[in-house]
Amino acid sequence: MGSMSFQAYLNNIKEKTGKRPADFKKLTKDKGYMSGATLRADIKAGEVLAWLKADFALGHSHAMADYH
Repeated sequence: MGSMSFQAYLNNIKEKTGKRPADFKKLTKDKGYMSGATLRADIKAGEVLAWLKADFALGHSHAMADYH
């Protein structure tokens, strides 16, 4: 059995949450995790993943896909 493609992860995230990558980027900015167009240097991936898992009930792999 093959692994899920990156696009399939994004599609599953949209189905589960109703949000696209651009929506998550805006939410990330609103949360204060970004400086300009990039993640702030003091924000670790684990913090973002924990937020995505807690607030959007994403599993680890789906949260990682969204993080990227």
